[in-house]
Amino acid sequence: MLVTGYVRKIDHLGRLVIPKRLRKDLAIGQDDSIEIYVEGDTVVLSKYAPKCIFCGEKAEKVFHERAVCQACLEELKAKSKVS
Repeated sequence: MLVTGYVRKIDHLGRLVIPKRLRKDLAIGQDDSIEIYVEGDTVVLSKYAPKCIFCGEKAEKVFHERAVCQACLEELKAKSKVS
């Protein structure tokens, strides 16, 4: 785990500001989505990257509103030609 030394307070609406330097270092832009999850007693924030619904790898394509990686998309195409 990267230790940065940043401490931030949560405002009355539950918002938290991620420091500009940290956003820059992690390539988090203004309209990027952030995934929030819990590991044990730790809240984890990470830049959201859609995962393939079939294999869990990083998805590059969207098919019928579902994230699919290129490899699985090719496999689906090949299987649809056989049927």
